[in-house]
Amino acid sequence: MSTRIKAHIAVLAANLIFSINFSVVKFVTPGILKPFGLNVARVLVTTSLLWIMHIWEKPVRKIRRKDIPLFIACGVTGIAINQLLFIKGLSITYSIHASLLMLCTPLLITITAFFFLKEKVNGYMVSGLICGISGAIMLISSRESSGTGNNIILGDILIAMNAISYAIYFVLVKPLILYYTPTQVLRWAFTFGTIFILPFGWTEFVEAPWSSFTAIQWSAIGFVVVGATFLAYLFNIYGLMHLQASATGAYIYLQPIFATIVAIVFMGEQLTLRKIFSAMLIFAGVYLVNRGKWKPAN
Repeated sequence: MSTRIKAHIAVLAANLIFSINFSVVKFVTPGILKPFGLNVARVLVTTSLLWIMHIWEKPVRKIRRKDIPLFIACGVTGIAINQLLFIKGLSITYSIHASLLMLCTPLLITITAFFFLKEKVNGYMVSGLICGISGAIMLISSRESSGTGNNIILGDILIAMNAISYAIYFVLVKPLILYYTPTQVLRWAFTFGTIFILPFGWTEFVEAPWSSFTAIQWSAIGFVVVGATFLAYLFNIYGLMHLQASATGAYIYLQPIFATIVAIVFMGEQLTLRKIFSAMLIFAGVYLVNRGKWKPAN
């Protein structure tokens, strides 16, 4: 099997894991483990595994002193705020809502790049931003209710803020990726992110009834902690090393589709006309923004 095919399989696997993770997280929290306690488990395990991997890695570049503030900023935006808001938001909203709102990340990256990197935008990109943001607002303003969410609007807002934080991280991490290896960047981002997450979730983590968890509950926690955090991040990195960014990014469109199927089958969520129309606006927005990037900005 060629390296390119393996890379496609790795990225596909990562996005399938992320899709399933939306529903598994809702199974785990808050019923089994409180949201911030789950975050602590995620970062502690992933950070530890990344440092263990360092033992077998080839020599990497020494961290430059001037890059430390940037690593800290990436840890805060890409790990701490991103994961805290995602788990908390998902615990009180729909899996379908969360997966669709996460699809807005490319739109938010475009807005962030415009303000911070002064990148130009054109008509396609502006139209795409209007479509995508309109779809997100329609989704967030939903008044539906079901057993899978108890504070839909707040949950959706937290997911949207999580996507904004990740968009800022995506812009901040670019210069680091150009100089350091991807695993090196991840290792330090998770290390600093863990430092900021611990004060928020340590109490929930230590108070969790670890000894009373069943095999199914441990399997679900393991999926979130190891599968959807450590392995999925590594699979994406492997794909980025051997494929173009556009190829790996295209797989994100599969997440809402698979996440919706899983949520309907296993969580009893409903696919309403409002959700479908919101999804169409968001998909159209992402398409138009990407179309605008193919054309030179005016």
